[in-house]
Amino acid sequence: MAVTIFSIMIVLLLLGFPMMIPLIVGAFVGFYSLFGGMSQMETMVQQMMAGIRPASLIAVPMFIFAADIMTRGQSAGRLIDLVMSFVGHMRGGLAISTAAACTMFGAVSGSTQATVVAIGGPLRPRMQKAGYGDSFILALIVNSSDIAFLIPPSIGMIIYGVVSNTSIAELFIAGIGPGLLILVLFSIYAWIYAVRNNVPTEDKATWGERTRTLQRALWPLGFPAIIIGGIYGGIFSPTEAAAACVLYAIILEMVVFREMNFRNLYDTAKSTGLITAVVFILVAAGAAFSWVISFAQIPQAILSGIGIDEMGQIGVLIVISIAFFIGCMFVDPIVVILVLVPIFAPVVNAVGLDPVLVGTIITLQVAIGSATPPFGCDIFTAIAVFKRPYWEVIRGTPPFIVILLCVSALLITFPQIALFLRDLAFDK
Repeated sequence: MAVTIFSIMIVLLLLGFPMMIPLIVGAFVGFYSLFGGMSQMETMVQQMMAGIRPASLIAVPMFIFAADIMTRGQSAGRLIDLVMSFVGHMRGGLAISTAAACTMFGAVSGSTQATVVAIGGPLRPRMQKAGYGDSFILALIVNSSDIAFLIPPSIGMIIYGVVSNTSIAELFIAGIGPGLLILVLFSIYAWIYAVRNNVPTEDKATWGERTRTLQRALWPLGFPAIIIGGIYGGIFSPTEAAAACVLYAIILEMVVFREMNFRNLYDTAKSTGLITAVVFILVAAGAAFSWVISFAQIPQAILSGIGIDEMGQIGVLIVISIAFFIGCMFVDPIVVILVLVPIFAPVVNAVGLDPVLVGTIITLQVAIGSATPPFGCDIFTAIAVFKRPYWEVIRGTPPFIVILLCVSALLITFPQIALFLRDLAFDK
């Protein structure tokens, strides 16, 4: 049965169907095979509805909506100006500013695609003018935007938290350390690139200019204060923080900056609704598909075949990392999380791994795979946004992928990179 299901899904993918169709068809074929006909199809519908029932999922459309509002408004530009005023004059400062701006915008949006559009759009022409190679620019933007998967609010972490029943608040805090480590390593590589290619520096901003850019960025900097401060201080749950972010974004762009009107807000809400519909169909279909493969004990057969039961904690983490990394090279990250997390959950519990650590590592692998050829989804986002050919977008990615894989190895070897702030915040 497993061979039949996966063969059908692969054929549908190769024929160009969107990912939700292979998932739904795979679940349907699984239910039909398990129960010998259509008699239990209501169970499939029940599993799909159960997949989208958790209240925590409300945070997903909320963060998407807030990110869309900020992308269409002034928040992204003000954050870029702030970072540029402090590090733009350094060797490689423009590239470092791009990575830092992606990180900061990720901390207020949680969306890699929104970060590519909001930060890559205005900064790519400036980097080209400064003398950076376009393949380096595109790779930097794509990989730096993936820091948004780790820095809260992370949509990937929300999906993982719902699927694995892990605290989303703890996951958010745990993602900060690895995200900042990646930013530091990307900045070092940007400095090396600038020195090797003799990229000129920009004029140093005066303290007066820095003060003005900081004042202009104070309102957008309220987003991470709401998310991290609200959750850490026990004021908000992650879902409530998402709702507060939407309200704050509307007030900011419509009242304070006066960048949007009600027509713009309607168009933004409609766009968010379409994206949310796709995400929730994927979640529902993934829940039904996961139930099928779990009921048929397919995961147990696969994992026992590779001998994972005899591995220790580090061995299990390595297998998980490889599985999610390879999966996201070909399939949408949300689908990979929905399908693979239930497969590995029994093994994670059996070896006594911290689910927050596992979630952080999975989120990192999802981020890496999303920017890795051949079919990483962020590669195609960059192709669509910047209208550049596939090979030009991926040519500069190998050094960044190596850096990200090194961070993965460090995270497996030294879990406190992720868990230190979590333990500090939640007294563990």
